[in-house]
Amino acid sequence: MKSQLSRYQHRIHQKLSEYLTAYPNVPAKLLEAMRYATLNNGKRLRPALLYGVGEALQIPLDKLDAAACALELIHSYSLVHDDLPAMDDDDLRRGQPTCHIQYDEATAILVGDAQQTLAYQILLQDPLILEQHKVTLMQLLTQASGMSGMIAGQMLDIHAKDQSNTLATLETMHRLKTGALIQCALLMGAVQSPKYVEKQPGLAVLGEKIGLAFQVHDDILDIEQPTEVLGKPQGSDEAANGLTYPKQLGLEDAKAYRDQLIKEALDALNVDSSFLRDLIQYLTTRRY
Repeated sequence: MKSQLSRYQHRIHQKLSEYLTAYPNVPAKLLEAMRYATLNNGKRLRPALLYGVGEALQIPLDKLDAAACALELIHSYSLVHDDLPAMDDDDLRRGQPTCHIQYDEATAILVGDAQQTLAYQILLQDPLILEQHKVTLMQLLTQASGMSGMIAGQMLDIHAKDQSNTLATLETMHRLKTGALIQCALLMGAVQSPKYVEKQPGLAVLGEKIGLAFQVHDDILDIEQPTEVLGKPQGSDEAANGLTYPKQLGLEDAKAYRDQLIKEALDALNVDSSFLRDLIQYLTTRRY
């Protein structure tokens, strides 16, 4: 699994780097900041899921690259904006100063905006993807990242601070904020396959389970791992009085819930892929 994950991580890094080269009329500082915020030490989980599903369904990697890059750019933009003083106000991301600390707040806002629009541009201009597939891919990506998906989850997260909330509220928030893009990765990986309609329901369930398990484990790591391992400040969720699974369930019950979600995810896996099976299990053992 690790060798295949490394292959996907290297591929997405190279493809993103190619897209983030000099463009006419793009200010040098903007491009530099976009590269800084995008080409850092990310896990690249979402592109790996997309590539893994696509290859399992015998879709050539070069037909998956644009979707993988678009997805990772949307994820990266969300992190840049999440870190801003008006949002989570974080100084570290992936072990380096956040974009607004390295540059300035206005530049970070524009970097996120530019990453988002570049994602759509890459997807729409790719010559290898059929037009009808582009429409479906754009529908999936915009719905998952928009006001009824990731952004809705971010809004719920903002208003969850310093309030008494239920486990149901927490799960709704993370299905939208984290799970929507993970689910989107799986679905986007399958769009160009003749089996897409057949595989879509199972992949949607799989994405929901993985998304929740990923977030539960993140909340656990925030308590158990030091800053130098996490790449961001340890205990930042607790310091911000954020709504987390350990806070709602207790640490040990949160771990049990994570393990239950992983089991349900493995049961929902409906494509023949040892890589995806191993990657799902890896989610509970990763240290950052």
